[in-house]
Amino acid sequence: MTKRKVIIIGGGASGLLAAGQAAKAGAQVIIFEKMHRPGRKLRITGKGRCNLTNEKPLSEFISHFGRNGKFLMPAFSAFFTADLQAFLQTIGVPTVTERGGRVFPASDQAEDVVESLIRWVIGLGVTVKNKSSVKSLLVENNRIAGVRAQAEKSSAYQDYFADAVILATGGASYPATGSSGDGYKLAEAVGHTIIPIRPALVPLETVGDIAPRLQGLSLRNVKARLFIDSQKKAEEFGEMIFTHYGLSGPIILTLSKQAVDALKLKKNVMISIDLKPALDENKLDARLLRDIQEYGKKKFGSLLKGLLPQKLIPVCVDITQIASDTLGHQLTSPERKRLKTWLKDFRFEICGYRSFAEAIITAGGVSTREVDPRTMESKIIKGLYFAGEVLDIDADTGGYNLQAAFSTGWLAGGSAARKKGD
Repeated sequence: MTKRKVIIIGGGASGLLAAGQAAKAGAQVIIFEKMHRPGRKLRITGKGRCNLTNEKPLSEFISHFGRNGKFLMPAFSAFFTADLQAFLQTIGVPTVTERGGRVFPASDQAEDVVESLIRWVIGLGVTVKNKSSVKSLLVENNRIAGVRAQAEKSSAYQDYFADAVILATGGASYPATGSSGDGYKLAEAVGHTIIPIRPALVPLETVGDIAPRLQGLSLRNVKARLFIDSQKKAEEFGEMIFTHYGLSGPIILTLSKQAVDALKLKKNVMISIDLKPALDENKLDARLLRDIQEYGKKKFGSLLKGLLPQKLIPVCVDITQIASDTLGHQLTSPERKRLKTWLKDFRFEICGYRSFAEAIITAGGVSTREVDPRTMESKIIKGLYFAGEVLDIDADTGGYNLQAAFSTGWLAGGSAARKKGD
């Protein structure tokens, strides 16, 4: 019996999982990868450590994807966290679980994950065509027929025919790794709706010189609150960092999607940092009074050393307008109130965000309304499937996005390899 032919566009996390699943199901599989090697973006995820997934329960896991989370239920039901870890173990990648349920390869090397996945798909007979970009999808009577792609070791294009095509091109973030938004154009050209794309999990730019003055300072166990047109929309607790242009770090990245969307609508966006979230205002006031009583003969600048990192002290002095040589016992009640307010509400006006080149993921993409979540097949073009970041699905940091790529790839690969009715 003739093998079913499956073409996969893109050799990232979702593309490699799709290829392996399709090959295991008996299909003849080809991956078209525009870069010189598959998995370029996967190699740099998690700062090179590769946060593979998260062990949060399914209901909580899906909540991290917001309004489109339910779309992923069938994919996660087919292949979820425990399945991924068991699979990786079989291909020689043991995993470890760290704080917050985050799962990493035991070697701490994303490179090991990529190379093991490549060996796995090649061992299953998958053909990988590197440095081969796809120009267009071939469609006949609303059914996929194949792709027009670069011939191997040639700049010329030729037609490659297949029973199914899986679009796993990734998003538009980190374009140097090959994720330059090609998949959106391919999908749109055959009739799919593209939800406008924008950077997500992206650093934010601030007004003024305060953030640049604090460049390189990392804060742990702080709370960041997002205000849009003076209304609090979200808050996150954890770690952040100041940069030469503004704010970054896990809690800022998590808040960034809402901030980006608001900025696009010309709304006022503020980030408020609570430097002492473990203390409410009354407890903080009591702490300040105790410090003033104990160190009353010290100057204000020295007194702050017990409260703040050294780099923050001159900023605090400037913003609160309390002279650094003021003795502790000379602090007035209004001055203590200004200090307390600033410690609980250190504000930054957000004026912009970094480009796709610095965004971890892309928000927007192929509308999930036009994709069958049970198979990842297009509802518009028969035989066309989608996997990974090209879809309009995105979550915050913690391993959620990579699991979605693996799961949708796994489901799309198995579905594409089966004939209709099997």
